[in-house]
This record gives sequence, structure tokens and C-alpha cells, in this order.
Amino acid sequence: MNAKAESTSSAFNGIKWVVVVVILAAAIVGNGYYAELPLIYRVLGIVAAAAVALLVAATTEQGAALMGLIKESRTEIRKVIWPTHQETMQTTLIVVAAVLIMALLLWALDSLLGWIASLIIG
Repeated sequence: MNAKAESTSSAFNGIKWVVVVVILAAAIVGNGYYAELPLIYRVLGIVAAAAVALLVAATTEQGAALMGLIKESRTEIRKVIWPTHQETMQTTLIVVAAVLIMALLLWALDSLLGWIASLIIG
């Protein structure tokens, strides 16, 4: 009984994905077909078709799983303790200082190796 329900659900999911692809294909073909219309109308049509396709895709098993993942991600983002302005500035200055020091060291090493190579080559 359960396997039969899963195969029906899987087939219905496949149909939904076909509908999503058809909607998106219709939006693309329609954009070319109505090329004489102003761009804003074509863009609005594509956005509307994409929204409908996303709504249909959200009703599939994969879409429901993605929506759950998005909700969990938002919950986790709320738990993050973001750095203060002062912490951000201090960290940025440390990174800039480290980059400058490394740049100077690499420049010095490059100059030294270039000098040694010019002595060898003559």
C-alpha cells in the first residue's frame, strides 16, 4: 500500500516538474514572440511566469524540502551574534595590516631573487 502511494506521489511530482518546465519554456518563447512589445511588459510577464513556476515547484517533495531548509536557515541566522561596528573595524584594520606586511615581504623577496638572478645571468 505504501509503495503504491509513493509511486503515485512520485508520478505526480514528475508531472509538476514538467508543468514547471513548460511554464518557463512558455515564458522564454513568449518573450521572443512578443518582441515588439515594450521591454517592461515582457519582463513583467517573465517575472509572473517565474513566480507561478516557483509556486508549482514549491508544492513538490523537493520544493517542500527546500522550503524547510530555508526556514531552518533563517532560524539559524537569527541565532548568529553579529560583530559590532568597532569589532568589524578592528578586524578590517588587522587584515589590511597583514596584507600590507605580506606585500612588503613578497616585494622584498622578489627583489632579492631578481637581484640574485641578475648576478647569475650577468
